[in-house]
Amino acid sequence: MAAAARRFPQHLKELRIHLCQRSQSSQGVREWVEKYYVDVKKANPRFPILVRECSGIQPKLYARFDYGRETSAALANMNSQQIMEAITGVAEKQA
Repeated sequence: MAAAARRFPQHLKELRIHLCQRSQSSQGVREWVEKYYVDVKKANPRFPILVRECSGIQPKLYARFDYGRETSAALANMNSQQIMEAITGVAEKQA
């Protein structure tokens, strides 16, 4: 798992992950938090990674870049590995 956690590029300023505590579509996000969050946070100790729970929402990833630019990616029905790939892909995206 630690190999999957890398330092985020400087142009990425914040990650927000929204999920539902109970829905099946958020199951992979909950698994990602259990499996990967600690390693990702250790690799990026001062980087803000916000995990927000709200009942009845579809899971989604938001990334904020330089100059206030944002992008998002739907995380519904993904497993934890696919979510890690989505985070890596968004983090490397030039906004």
